[in-house]
Amino acid sequence: MTFSVTYAERDGDAAHVWLSGELDLSTAGEFNAVLDRLAAAGAHRFLVDLSGLTFCDSTGIAAFIRADNRAAAQGGWLRLTGATGRVHRVLQVTGLAEVLRHDSDTGNPV
Repeated sequence: MTFSVTYAERDGDAAHVWLSGELDLSTAGEFNAVLDRLAAAGAHRFLVDLSGLTFCDSTGIAAFIRADNRAAAQGGWLRLTGATGRVHRVLQVTGLAEVLRHDSDTGNPV
């Protein structure tokens, strides 16, 4: 499955980012580049919708942590929403579901 990152630079208070496909070693750079561009434009709060993501490996997990750390250093945050299946399980096992306030039941950040 092809990976894609789409975004709305700012929708109210946060930049919204949608991921689809597989987030792994070969695609994490694209995700990082989009967040870097948004941060350079002044965004420090990110809502990342994972409802279209079918796979996430350790490189993807590292990308989420990197983005959250960078946002926090600027007084912002990164929140994950919409994960299902294996992606949801990976977030639970790694503890990121709690740290990044992932809420798969409602599709909204807590």
